[in-house]
Amino acid sequence: MNKLLPWFKAATIAVALGAVATKAAATEFVVAYDGFYDRLKVVNKGEFQYAQVNFYLSDIATNEVCTIKSGKIITEKQEFDLTYTDKAQLLLPFDKQLDTDKAVIVVQPENPKHDCQLKLQIEATDLADFELSKANLYTLNQEFEELLSDLSGFFVSKLMWFLLPEQQGVVLKFDTQDAVSANAVSCKELRCSVKVSDEWQDDKSVLPSHGKLISATPWIAK
Repeated sequence: MNKLLPWFKAATIAVALGAVATKAAATEFVVAYDGFYDRLKVVNKGEFQYAQVNFYLSDIATNEVCTIKSGKIITEKQEFDLTYTDKAQLLLPFDKQLDTDKAVIVVQPENPKHDCQLKLQIEATDLADFELSKANLYTLNQEFEELLSDLSGFFVSKLMWFLLPEQQGVVLKFDTQDAVSANAVSCKELRCSVKVSDEWQDDKSVLPSHGKLISATPWIAK
């Protein structure tokens, strides 16, 4: 009988950006919907212009994309097709009824040898009109910090704040290498790490850059 593994507690998310679940069988990955709903509810309650929570499947051994062959959202009485991308991102609805009905997500990986794991990623991807001003980067950094704290819950963020990872700024991913050249910025291949300071809050100056901005994630100290 397939066994559903529970979501990690908020403290786990605070230590690392991924909340991980494991497969239910050699060729089938199963996880309860309620964990997704709880995290989507946090995002919906906040006033985030850029920051969001996304969910991906990757292979445990190689960290490669766990390409999805097919997927379903299943309740006791209904079954729905799962929406996903070629990067194995799960595009899940924020649906109270699915939570109430104790829905489960069932995924068949394309590669039967893949041992899929679920990763939660705090990121920003809707950045087509994002201007690389210091003020905007400050706002983005603040949203990442707030969302990480909210996902960690009251116990960790207020009483055990020292468990939260140290955020230094943001990591920007571009479609070209070395896209930004400025102080407080270090680039490696397609990603540029930007150290954000409080002095940037009202600074409208724009960092010189080239290429298209694809996404942004928190820069967490190792």
